[in-house]
Amino acid sequence: MLTQDLFVHHVYFWLGNPVSQEDHAALLAGLQALSKVPSIQQSHIGIPAGTNRDVIDTSYAFSWLAVFANQGDQDAYQIDPIHLHFIDTCKHLWNKVVVYDSIQAR
Repeated sequence: MLTQDLFVHHVYFWLGNPVSQEDHAALLAGLQALSKVPSIQQSHIGIPAGTNRDVIDTSYAFSWLAVFANQGDQDAYQIDPIHLHFIDTCKHLWNKVVVYDSIQAR
């Protein structure tokens, strides 16, 4: 059951070298390891779905969705050693990151 304090963290990554299969695999492995952060209730690693409408942006390489019980859990994620390791070891792979954080509308 979802609570009103639910915090959703959605991150989009653009690879610096989008044709590199090695970079693609390395970022995927990094995101898979990132899903082990204990404060994450649910996570999803996505790639563009191939849908084609004017409002859809398919220019990104990966999306990372993490759901937290509340903002405190998301704050803990930001400083979790697994998250910090992910940034340190994968930041060279991307040239753009966009983050959308959201909470329950009231």
